[in-house]
Amino acid sequence: MEKPLLEFTDKGIYCPPADVYLDPWRPVKRALISHGHADHSRPGHQEYITHHRNVPIIRHRLGNIRVSGRDWGEVTTVNGVRFSFHPAGHIIGSSQIRAEYRGEVWVFSGDYKSEDDGLATPFEPVRCHSFITECTFGLPAFKWRPQQEVLNDINTWWRANREAGKTSVLLAYSLGKAQRLLRGLDPGIGTIYTHGAIENMTEVLRPLAEFPATVRITPDTSREAINGNLVLAPPSAHGSAWIRRMVPYEIAAASGWMAFRGARRRRAVDRGFVLSDHCDWQGLVESIEATGAERIICTHGYADIFSRFLSEKGYDARTAETQYEGETSENDTQEGP
Repeated sequence: MEKPLLEFTDKGIYCPPADVYLDPWRPVKRALISHGHADHSRPGHQEYITHHRNVPIIRHRLGNIRVSGRDWGEVTTVNGVRFSFHPAGHIIGSSQIRAEYRGEVWVFSGDYKSEDDGLATPFEPVRCHSFITECTFGLPAFKWRPQQEVLNDINTWWRANREAGKTSVLLAYSLGKAQRLLRGLDPGIGTIYTHGAIENMTEVLRPLAEFPATVRITPDTSREAINGNLVLAPPSAHGSAWIRRMVPYEIAAASGWMAFRGARRRRAVDRGFVLSDHCDWQGLVESIEATGAERIICTHGYADIFSRFLSEKGYDARTAETQYEGETSENDTQEGP
């Protein structure tokens, strides 16, 4: 049996003929990077190659790195292996990575979602023989409502809090979710204030997309100024001294995990809005079908359950261990007060 084109090693997903890695979690010589979240774009690599919209993101996060950007579908050939980036729809600049060698095509999904959020370049299925898929929400219980319905609910919540004299604190990851929410918030209700981590990242992304005006919260920002308005903050701010100046407030989280009964209580929030930057169950199934792949390798999330389901449908499905985290508060980085 021939060795697979992509292998799972202790450093990351490795392509032996090209001697390159895809989203490696340990330092390597050359890394192809799917997107800017911390569990997929790590420090220490000698060379980074990614989609050009992801370049400013990882430069902001990782500092002075050697990085080059590519367009969608642009081919980079390394030792006969043809690599290209294709839209994943997860966040701005997020890509699937296609590898082709001697007629064999593999695609690494990175993180992806099939719903067009109006911000990230929409997901495009890529035909392949083998597909490496995330399974963050790989349970039938996960079924997302249309984005606009959720955003309408958030604006209704904010408006009610403002009428009651309370500030609305909305928790979201500083890269991706926060900007998606910003695009859907109604600035006619009031002022949108931001935690430093979210404001810093949004400043990086403003040249790539249109966002409403925001006001950074600083030590000089008064409680009176914030009252009745909306504050976007990362999950790491919850329970901190920083958030006490928002009193009186209601706090909400926007996450796919809010679909689970009890998740709101465990996270100690008043409201939960189900909004994820990953596929739900049906999105995973339909996306995989669209690739035409026969071999499916399931990674982070409900990989075991989803792999068994695919095997029962006739796929050559298996699981592989990675250090990717999916949608967890741990992949949010704190970048300022």
